[in-house]
Amino acid sequence: MNIRGKTAIVTGSATGLGAAAAIKLAARGANLVINFTKSAKEAEETKAACEAEGAEAILVQANVAVDEDCRRMAKKALDKWGRIDILVNNAGVSKFANHAKLEELSAQDFQDIYAVNVIGAYQMIRAVEPTMKKQGFGAVVNVSSIAGVRGIGSSVAYAASKGALNTMTISLARALAPEIRINAVCPGFIETRWFKEKAGEDVFNAVAKANRESSPLKKGAPAEDIADSIVFLATEGAQHITGETLLVDAGTHLNFGSFGL
Repeated sequence: MNIRGKTAIVTGSATGLGAAAAIKLAARGANLVINFTKSAKEAEETKAACEAEGAEAILVQANVAVDEDCRRMAKKALDKWGRIDILVNNAGVSKFANHAKLEELSAQDFQDIYAVNVIGAYQMIRAVEPTMKKQGFGAVVNVSSIAGVRGIGSSVAYAASKGALNTMTISLARALAPEIRINAVCPGFIETRWFKEKAGEDVFNAVAKANRESSPLKKGAPAEDIADSIVFLATEGAQHITGETLLVDAGTHLNFGSFGL
């Protein structure tokens, strides 16, 4: 699928991996919906970067955990361009909690994390499904995590949510074919500002170093590298791929590493 002139929605695209994916899709010729909840300044910067690539872009402040926001985001895209071709479900939340300390997570923690990571992704797919079905094609990329495959990461609730997202990817890929392809990327540790702010610079540097040293490819993972995999699954190179979870972790899963997020 050549995406020049097509429309892409990338949730949580003000910063980090979402911003990198949006900019790379813009460089391929797609017009972008840049979504954010709080980071308005950063969202404006991402929008400007997309426009610098020659794309059109609009900003939509919306919380994917709220169904009305998801439907409004889809409507904004349709009102502007009359089509939705690509959806990248990148918005995600977590809570840092030791896996062995069960009292560190409450039922509310699970509900908050699932509301964005699983239900939010579902609601966004539901919001764009009628248009993609009518067009006869569409591509969805769910940003999951190696945590959902290996049961590791920032908390049990986060890992469980990404495991649910992986299963949902398979279910909906089957249900919405042949018009809509749905796949997931499962990155390992990504070197983004988000993790540094949550864990602190010392922990960030230690985890990044440990991941580089333990991975078979001995590579760190800037957001731009993972964004390349998202773009691949969303575009013509993956036109025969659906229902897959692509591990993008420099081979860390081969060692059953404990640092992937």
